[in-house]
Amino acid sequence: MHRRTILGLATALTAAALAAGCSAAGPTATAPASPTATAAASAAATPSPAAAKRNAPAGATTAASGEAAPGGYDATRDANADIRAALARAAADHREVLLDFGADWCPDCRALDVMFGSAKAAPVLAENYVRVAVDVGRFDHNLDVAGRYVDLETSGIPALVVLKADGTVRTATNDGSFADAHAMNADQVAAFLGRWAPDGDR
Repeated sequence: MHRRTILGLATALTAAALAAGCSAAGPTATAPASPTATAAASAAATPSPAAAKRNAPAGATTAASGEAAPGGYDATRDANADIRAALARAAADHREVLLDFGADWCPDCRALDVMFGSAKAAPVLAENYVRVAVDVGRFDHNLDVAGRYVDLETSGIPALVVLKADGTVRTATNDGSFADAHAMNADQVAAFLGRWAPDGDR
C-alpha cells in the first residue's frame, strides 16, 4: 500500500498504519494476516505443474525436479543473482522479466500472489514472463536493487517492473497501481500482464 506521511493525530494515524499494512512507512508498520486474504489464498486456483515450473522465480530450485519453484519473498536470496538468471532465461525463451518487489508480511503482496496463480493470470504469466520475487523486508532490504527499477516511495508494495531480456525497463508501477492489490481482481492482473507481454498492445 502507499506510503503515508504521519503528522499529528498519532492515535488515529497509528491505527490507520496498522490497518494499511503494506505502507512504505518503514519498520514500524505491521501487517497481521487477514483472515479473508488467508482464506482467499487457500481457495485460489493454482497453475498447472508445467506453468508453475515455467513461471517460477529464477534460481529457486527443488530437489525433486531441479526446476525453479515459487517460494514467496525470500529474504535470504541474492536478488541481483536472481535477476541475472531471469534475464538469461528470458533471452533464451523470448520472454520478459517480471520483477515483483514485496514482502511476505504484506497482505496486498499475498493477494497479488494469489491472483498470479489464478486461471486468468497464470497462463499469461507463464507464457510471457520469468518472474523474480524480490524481498524488500519492511522497506529495509534490497532497497538498492529496487532503486534501480522503481520508486518505492510512490509505488508502495507490491511493485511490479517489466524488463526486456537485455535489462531495459519497459514499465514500472511507480504510480502505486498494485499497492492496493487486495481490491483488484484476476482480470485486472491478467490485463496488465497481457499489455506488457513481449507482443502486447501496450
